[in-house]
Amino acid sequence: MAGSYELGSNDKGQFSFVLKAGNGEVILRSEQYTSKAAAENGIQSVQANCGDDARYERKDASDGRCYFNLKAANHQVIGTSQMYKAAAGRDAGIESVKTHGTSTTVKTV
Repeated sequence: MAGSYELGSNDKGQFSFVLKAGNGEVILRSEQYTSKAAAENGIQSVQANCGDDARYERKDASDGRCYFNLKAANHQVIGTSQMYKAAAGRDAGIESVKTHGTSTTVKTV
């Protein structure tokens, strides 16, 4: 099943998106944007950069869990993963973003 993006806003009028895998699990979260257009540009940046392994910054949290950031060519963080118990889970998450990140399905929530 194909992945999709969900684009939404909060009560402060800020916009963000999540990338979901085909099973509905959130695999990447964006930062908060001041406009819907900026969040849509963020989605386009994920679509353009998700296939390049060099764009993934693999990180270890202070509590030993692992996560990753997807970065654009200008080194700005586009999205951040959930926390994983082990590096193998983080690496599987990266592969899932590579698989589903090119999705053109964007749902407004």
